Amino acid sequence: MSTLIDRIKYKVLSREKFLESIKYNKEGYYAHRSSKHNNRTFKVTVIVPIYNAEDTIEKTIDSIISQTLGFEDIELLLVDDLSTDKSREILLDYAEQHDNIVPVFLETNSGSPSVPRNLGIQLARGEYLTFIDSDDWFHEDGIRVLYELLKKTGLNYAVGKTIKVTDKGQYLIGEYNSWTTREAVKPLDIPHIFHHLGPTGRMMRTDFLREHQITFPSYYKFAEDKHFFIDVLVNCPLLATSDAVIYYANRYAANKSLTTTTSIFEKTDTNIALIHYVKKKQLQADLEAAILNRIYEFDCISRLFNRGHFLNSEEKDKYYEKFSEVLATAEDLRYDFTDYFFHDWHRALVSLFREGRYDDVVRIIKWFRHVQVKDYKVIENEPYFILPFEEPYHLAKIGQLASRIDSFKDGDSFILRFHVYGVQPEEIDTIVFRERNDELKQLEFPIQRRDGYFEVRLSSEDLIHFEKESYAAFIQYNNYEKIPIRMNARQNIAETEKKFDFYVTVMDNFALNVK
Repeated sequence: MSTLIDRIKYKVLSREKFLESIKYNKEGYYAHRSSKHNNRTFKVTVIVPIYNAEDTIEKTIDSIISQTLGFEDIELLLVDDLSTDKSREILLDYAEQHDNIVPVFLETNSGSPSVPRNLGIQLARGEYLTFIDSDDWFHEDGIRVLYELLKKTGLNYAVGKTIKVTDKGQYLIGEYNSWTTREAVKPLDIPHIFHHLGPTGRMMRTDFLREHQITFPSYYKFAEDKHFFIDVLVNCPLLATSDAVIYYANRYAANKSLTTTTSIFEKTDTNIALIHYVKKKQLQADLEAAILNRIYEFDCISRLFNRGHFLNSEEKDKYYEKFSEVLATAEDLRYDFTDYFFHDWHRALVSLFREGRYDDVVRIIKWFRHVQVKDYKVIENEPYFILPFEEPYHLAKIGQLASRIDSFKDGDSFILRFHVYGVQPEEIDTIVFRERNDELKQLEFPIQRRDGYFEVRLSSEDLIHFEKESYAAFIQYNNYEKIPIRMNARQNIAETEKKFDFYVTVMDNFALNVK
């Protein structure tokens, strides 16, 4: 904490000289608090871990200053992990302008965001807290929306929309979390909740974290976010969600993160450690299985095998050795972990691996990655992929499938007829046309149920609402989940006088390009 002597030095010395003169406390940090900040409490504390962020931190800070909650009610903790650029000088400049901005300087570099975030939790004076990375930014209403939701519900955790911003456009992250506003929902009532465990777009009650001693592990080089939010969610019987945009994640090509420097084997080692950590908690079987499924299926199958680095590697034995370590962690589970997979062909991959059919493991990965239009068949109204193997691995169930019957013009209208498999008819909601480069922009139209099939009719009045953009088309069911429409065709199917080009993608899905 800054002392009177520190404040005097700050006034008389240059930024560079002041930073050189800092005296760190016995815990290895210096907190540059204004005297007006002492003994204040705030509605929300925002914690920003910083390392060499001189090019991006101003946008991050400015997005917090402009919050509609009222910046005077926000404490901004800027925890710098011994930056070597001009970051610390920028933080001091902001602190001179705002008493509620607190630069916190670490004496040594910790090497990950865990230590800065944990120090932020320790120092926070807000009733609630939220995290933001030093290259991201908040929507101007983001903090207010989550704060008011938590105050209204009395819950400990709330999450809203995160938008990934890339060079090509902006895209939704974890739509299952934020497709609607819910004032109280059980974590397991959100099927994919453990599949997005980053700190973006969420807020927690500060005392809740302290009471449960929830912190980010500093001994991980990777996956500290998963560890932290697993602990948060297993201690939340209920949580709240918002459909409002809260957070923008910077994923421009020029932006680099620590994870890009971590090898897949280091990441898998961390995930194995996380599996052991979850198992030691001795949670209820359904909760444990939901958590571990994310690690087994997404981290240890998709990320280990279903990537170009595996197929391109000349040392595949290293992958097989690492996956054998993964499977060993499942031997003492109370259930078959593959029963919880979201993708049935992953179950086939595990079985082939256990049988030592490593060439077929490569074959199934090549099938998934390289066969863009996959053959399927329908058995008793349930859809299945046709795998490139003999029985018993010749079929893999597809969760849901929509398949075109026909499409044509009828006067000024466009008609699309299709089957939907694997979904109850009453769960089917609308057809959605979502802009490919901006997933916040979409149009929805009703679906009519016919005798044995479904139909969409787009009138000339409907088509007026489309901008000149390219759209992906989906059948929406169960409120937010989406299915592309298989066309079983390889040609354009309709073109109106108004230049509405209904076409087939390379993946054989229905799409629209308005020219």
